[in-house]
Amino acid sequence: MDHAAAGRPDAQSLPGCYRHPDRETGIRCTRCERPICPDCMVNASVGFHCPDCAAGRTPGATGPAPGASRPRTLAGGTVAADPHLVTKILIGINVAVFIAVQALPSSFLSDMVLIGRWPPAPFVPTEGVAEGEWYRLVTTMFTHEEIWHIGFNMISLWFLGGPLEAALGRARYLALYLVSGLAGSVLAYLLASPTTATLGASGAIFGLFGATAALVRRLNADMRPVVILLVISLIFTFTRGNISWQAHVGGLVAGAVIGYAMLHAPRERRTLVQYGTCALVLLVVVGLTLLRSAQLT
Repeated sequence: MDHAAAGRPDAQSLPGCYRHPDRETGIRCTRCERPICPDCMVNASVGFHCPDCAAGRTPGATGPAPGASRPRTLAGGTVAADPHLVTKILIGINVAVFIAVQALPSSFLSDMVLIGRWPPAPFVPTEGVAEGEWYRLVTTMFTHEEIWHIGFNMISLWFLGGPLEAALGRARYLALYLVSGLAGSVLAYLLASPTTATLGASGAIFGLFGATAALVRRLNADMRPVVILLVISLIFTFTRGNISWQAHVGGLVAGAVIGYAMLHAPRERRTLVQYGTCALVLLVVVGLTLLRSAQLT
């Protein structure tokens, strides 16, 4: 009996490559999660794929599978020809609204920003989310007044959104962006003064920060660059005036929760967990909006 081998549990040994069992490896295909050695690793937009997944074949199959023309992203979405299309569209919408804000009368901006209730009592008539204008929770996410504001947010959206869209797929990425932005809006509505106007995509951008941290963790990559950038952003949030820290924190928390659910959902219940998490966050958004509206009215 080999006592040295007996003292080393098999559970601690690295698995062998599925094509070369004699080669131990700690790398797995980001689609099918089978172990792959360096000779079998195929570079992908996110992580590495095994030769079968890279060729669009079902693992273990000898020929193309019926779904070979629809390869999947890390989160189970369909791989698109342009993995940054939704990010480009979101940037386009933000820029279009910014141009409209500059070109149209000030009443357009007043109708787009997030405001709880204005003017304060006893002045009437009043307007705002508390008066039923819930649309402001959405329009504020695409509204900017200053060039530096939209410039910073759009640069962040491009660099954070591109990899996330490629990893999640279009539908999941759009759900992450919108729900994170709504979470940021509702926390600002809940905690900020109801007469303070809030605008900008920062809540959604911080949601992408949270999801990026979940993606880096899922890929077992170095977390330090993300953590450093996030800490710098939070310091900027809490030390500069005229910044809605509530929107930033709300978006960050929602993005981290949704991103983790998107990337770590069990394969057999993936869609249910992913969109179920989005639905739960939306339920919290609706509940907090109703609560704050009741307080203000």
